[in-house]
Amino acid sequence: MRIAVLVKEVPDTYGTRVLDLETGLTERTGEMVLDEIGERAVEAALVLAAADDSSTVELVCVGPESAESSLRRGLAMGADSAILVSDAALAGADLGQTAEIIASVAGRNPYDLIVAGNLSTDGNAGVLPAMVAELLGLPQLTNLTEMSVAGGVLSATRATDDGTATLEAELPAVVSVTEAFPEPRYPNFKGLMAAKKKPVERPTLAELGIDAGDFTHARSIMIEVAQCPPREAGTVVTDDGTAAQQLADYLVSHRLV
Repeated sequence: MRIAVLVKEVPDTYGTRVLDLETGLTERTGEMVLDEIGERAVEAALVLAAADDSSTVELVCVGPESAESSLRRGLAMGADSAILVSDAALAGADLGQTAEIIASVAGRNPYDLIVAGNLSTDGNAGVLPAMVAELLGLPQLTNLTEMSVAGGVLSATRATDDGTATLEAELPAVVSVTEAFPEPRYPNFKGLMAAKKKPVERPTLAELGIDAGDFTHARSIMIEVAQCPPREAGTVVTDDGTAAQQLADYLVSHRLV
């Protein structure tokens, strides 16, 4: 089984994230890391691959050249190879354009299963897996909490506000996983050393059959972006015997009760 994992390099989750007020894009000048939900997707793929010695796991990333370091982390976890599509023309590419590139990668040598995280920690759009599935004409099982493969059929569970749904789809398919999946393994020294020798392919847009001119402008446009206003000082209630009344008045004045 050939498994692809869609991964992304994002600003450090624990750092301060800043938007460029002119372009609306996230500033990527600080520390960059492999997205946490992407790591869980890698872990989920590795668990599936471990059940079949013939399975391979390949990471697929659309991003800047610096993303190679994030890919190396995924390779150190146990993935077999990686593909990085990087081109200056892709700066600011929207989700639809990114999905087209991933679909072109998958179209060259089809995968049996494409695994992604449900929400990237920088964009939080949550639609890329569905877009890729639509372009490839594959079934999609999204926001999963569990999954397994047997006899060419993917079985999965999705938790909803109303209960738990049990899903099935024949492979090939596209899935997205949630944070309910186990935390990713920590790469050991052997994995880190092996990752240095694992292949990272860099296909050009031309090799993928994509015209760079199509990426001159994003198809979705940021209408407006503004800096968050500074946090205002809170209301301090001093208990002079009337604290309860002060709290009640505050709640009423803010229509909270």
